[in-house]
Amino acid sequence: MSKPGEQEAHEGSGRRARGALESDVLAVLWSTDEPLTARQVRERLPGGLAYTTVLTILSRLHEKGMLLRHREGRGYAYAPARDEASHTARRMRTLLDGGSDREAVLIRFVSELSEQDEELLQHLLSGHDPRAGGESSGEGT
Repeated sequence: MSKPGEQEAHEGSGRRARGALESDVLAVLWSTDEPLTARQVRERLPGGLAYTTVLTILSRLHEKGMLLRHREGRGYAYAPARDEASHTARRMRTLLDGGSDREAVLIRFVSELSEQDEELLQHLLSGHDPRAGGESSGEGT
């Protein structure tokens, strides 16, 4: 998920960058309805990561407030503090708040949306959630 040139980008070693590992761990936790131990998270991640690596990522995510944890045996079980949609929305808001020209950012964002996403956004901004009553046909807008 990192872009070339970013601090967390791959360095040609074949290893995933920390940001990518955090995203992968969050994806595993979002894919289940119950908290998982570090061992369970490790088993669901590709690439045969070391247990200590997974434990470090889980601890960092917990310290950042992105995970909740509770005692399970001698260790902890972890669960996301927010659902994926809330997490992504918060990241989008943080990026928007960090820009110097909100209007330009929003214009560029909307111009790069797919037709379906643009339609969904228009419905949401008009106060209609097309998911509430099934599929929207675009009528009545």
